[in-house]
Amino acid sequence: MTLGTRRPWVVFIITCQLFVLSQFYRSSVAVISPWLIEELALQAAQLGAMSAAFFYSFSVTQIPIGIFLDRVGARWTMTTLSLLAVAGSLIFAWSDSYTGLVAGRILLGVGMACNLMGTLKLLTVWFPPDRFATLTTLVVSIGTAGNLLAATPLVLISQAVGWRMTFVIFAGINLALAILFFLLVSDQPPAIKSTKTKYDGPSIRQILASIVRLMSGRNYWIISLATFCRYGVFAAVQALWAGPFLIIGLGLDKVVAGNMLLVMNIALIVGGPVWGFISDKVFGRRKEVVMAGLAGLSVCLASLAFQGKGAHLFVLGLIFAGCGFFSSAGMIMYAHIKELVPLDKAGAAMTGINLFTMGGAAVFLQGLGRLMQHLFPQSTMEPRAFRTAFSLCSACLILILLLYSRTGEPNRKHR
Repeated sequence: MTLGTRRPWVVFIITCQLFVLSQFYRSSVAVISPWLIEELALQAAQLGAMSAAFFYSFSVTQIPIGIFLDRVGARWTMTTLSLLAVAGSLIFAWSDSYTGLVAGRILLGVGMACNLMGTLKLLTVWFPPDRFATLTTLVVSIGTAGNLLAATPLVLISQAVGWRMTFVIFAGINLALAILFFLLVSDQPPAIKSTKTKYDGPSIRQILASIVRLMSGRNYWIISLATFCRYGVFAAVQALWAGPFLIIGLGLDKVVAGNMLLVMNIALIVGGPVWGFISDKVFGRRKEVVMAGLAGLSVCLASLAFQGKGAHLFVLGLIFAGCGFFSSAGMIMYAHIKELVPLDKAGAAMTGINLFTMGGAAVFLQGLGRLMQHLFPQSTMEPRAFRTAFSLCSACLILILLLYSRTGEPNRKHR
């Protein structure tokens, strides 16, 4: 393998590691939440808002990212944002106040916002088109290792060196990856650079007109609302509330809680290709597969709502595995919307869906915290508070399922 043939894989490996960091940071509050509550006396509403800050800033940053990737390039855009993430991790680690934690999470959200879209942008120019779908699924699967890292391993590292030093260490890893990325990754292979012509893509006015037409369709709004709620509910559990529920509500050990999150994220990894195969090869359908995932996730959350102290660990493990497995069917929504719109609108449609996806995580993370504190001000972290929150999420998914039945099913034979 020559240097020229190795270079694309260097790009792939480094960008995948940056996406692993993104997944780690977004999910990292769940298992360290008891330490945050103890050291900084955080209430449920503050804990939810602080965790949601990552997703709010991540979601808003999606709007200008496409323009910067096209006009400035992935190399400078991702490097600059990665350095902001380094600062965010250090601020989070050194903060002694709720405000400082929020500031750190905001910078982390902005800093990680380009790692997936920038990676996909680079894959389009560094690899042949017939490898893009395979490499995209590989990126997502590898990135989920960040969720695994934010489970039991994060507990063990935090117990060994403290949660603050853990985030300092990850800031160092982040900085090293940013430097490697800047030194070893370029926006285009040398062969393309030498023949580069002036960018002649659609104007801003044409882009905006296309987005307006896209938003006039019923399917776009139903699928956007569905991904808002589906990922919002799942991320609220995965990225935060599973930790306090298991550790404080049910009185389980932090390592045991980390293991439950580990099981959920492994099931999430396994579920993706399973649902994709079912959708592509078994039924050749999108809508019904998504609806099955929504129904399964709703049942798992309803089951979780009625688990109290003394709950059997095997049962809890099955429920958390089910949450991860059924939630992974939500990725089919991207294929669904792509096939329901004209090809020239597919990119804008999927980017719009991604904005709603991350926005849903922010709203549910913060909203559930406020709800529990409002309804149970004296017992916010008790099982009955989580029972109410999880039951509400389950009911929300049922309503979304009924709404999703109103979407169309694409005629894939003509795509």
